[in-house]
Amino acid sequence: MTKRVFEAWKGSNKFILGGRLIFGPDARSLPATLLLIIVPVALFCVFVARHLRHEFSSYNAGYAILVVAILFTIYVLILLSFTSARDPGIVPRNLHPPEEELRYETTISADGRQTPSVQIPRTKEVMVNGVSVRVKYCDTCMLYRPPRCSHCSICNNCVEHFDHHCPWVGQYIGQRNYRYYFMFVSSSTLPCIYVSSMSAFYIKILMDNQHGTVWRAMKASPWSVALMIYCFIALCFVGGLTAFHLYLISTNMTTL
Repeated sequence: MTKRVFEAWKGSNKFILGGRLIFGPDARSLPATLLLIIVPVALFCVFVARHLRHEFSSYNAGYAILVVAILFTIYVLILLSFTSARDPGIVPRNLHPPEEELRYETTISADGRQTPSVQIPRTKEVMVNGVSVRVKYCDTCMLYRPPRCSHCSICNNCVEHFDHHCPWVGQYIGQRNYRYYFMFVSSSTLPCIYVSSMSAFYIKILMDNQHGTVWRAMKASPWSVALMIYCFIALCFVGGLTAFHLYLISTNMTTL
């Protein structure tokens, strides 16, 4: 019985739903990433947005605070799934070395014996848009890597426009999922800004309504303080990544 391609795949990828979804070998890190996204938003909805909803109940805007937080989260999770569960740009490996590149040589040992051997050049020149580019041979995939293609040692595949392997999404980032990765990272700043802003706004409301000082308001809503700290740390991380990849895109470079 003939096997489907994903059933005979020699890389380290994990396939589900009949090969329709492809993950990296460390996809087990995805649940941790999901928790880092979902848990803060859930805490915000329970301990902050629920109270803000009562504050704005007379203006019919209370539920909008909850809906916006949930929609931001769903949007980020969709981008995460597109990043981690699709082919990042794998170059199918060959079953045999390219015969047209094989070189047959004969070596002479110290005792005068001749030993035939087959070798393949480590590099070769190819023309790309009229420019000569040197490409390297991959012994694992038995092919000459296209320009800007690299072999990911973690997933054991050659990937077009290989950028880096991201443990947070459990996938390597390449030609076919880079845009989703960038959208995921940049969009992750939205819930961070929103949750921290609404938490700070709730502290302000507590100060105005009953507690008078920042310290008393913070003691009345410690979850707001915790969420602001968490979102500030997360914003530094995803905001820095967003700025870094904006620089890479503007200069037409990759991480590695």
